[in-house]
Amino acid sequence: MPVGFRILPRTRAVAPALIERFRKLPVANVSDSMSRLFAAGPRLRPMHKGGVMAGPAFTVRTRPGDNLMVHKAIDMAEAGDVVVVDAGGDLTNAIIGELMLAQMVRRKLGGIVINGAIRDLGALSQQPFPVYAAGVTHRGPYKDGPGEINVPISLDGMVIEPGDMILGDEDGFVSIPFADAEVVCKATEAKHAAEGKQMAEIEAGTVDRAWVDATLKRLGCEGV
Repeated sequence: MPVGFRILPRTRAVAPALIERFRKLPVANVSDSMSRLFAAGPRLRPMHKGGVMAGPAFTVRTRPGDNLMVHKAIDMAEAGDVVVVDAGGDLTNAIIGELMLAQMVRRKLGGIVINGAIRDLGALSQQPFPVYAAGVTHRGPYKDGPGEINVPISLDGMVIEPGDMILGDEDGFVSIPFADAEVVCKATEAKHAAEGKQMAEIEAGTVDRAWVDATLKRLGCEGV
């Protein structure tokens, strides 16, 4: 099987029950619970009307500007899967547009992330199917390959493996490694509950802000 032009099976995926627990959590809280070290870069933004993206990763690595393997991934992916495409970050040619979106909606996929460009923004931005991309261009893609399906990929240093947990909202998206998903979910649930309590204290005017001056003094700030 030639490296760089191959299709592999996905052998694992986060459980549906865990996906639903993540769906209720903000991406920012998940990011904090992972020590703020995991991100796919600020260019990858939501292009859809709004709503949460949550599901197991179905990964694609493709030549920049080419979407042959993305078409194949859409045909292979299961309902709820999030197709994550490493297209090299190139914005010269769009990887998907309105027609491919319609196919993903018909197959009930969970969303798509593209480290590359989209087109037909007017149509994509008016519907709820989750689409994250690095940019927009009217120039269409090629369909010649090469590419790989269900291999580890990296988006701006964030490694994504097939079956990892993908979660996205208005702040962007994050990938949670398969082996760490349960631990991260529990930590995030606790953080989310703590922030709910803190918000109630802010609204009631009872929040303790003494930590600000204490931190400044500890760091040697003058005038505190």
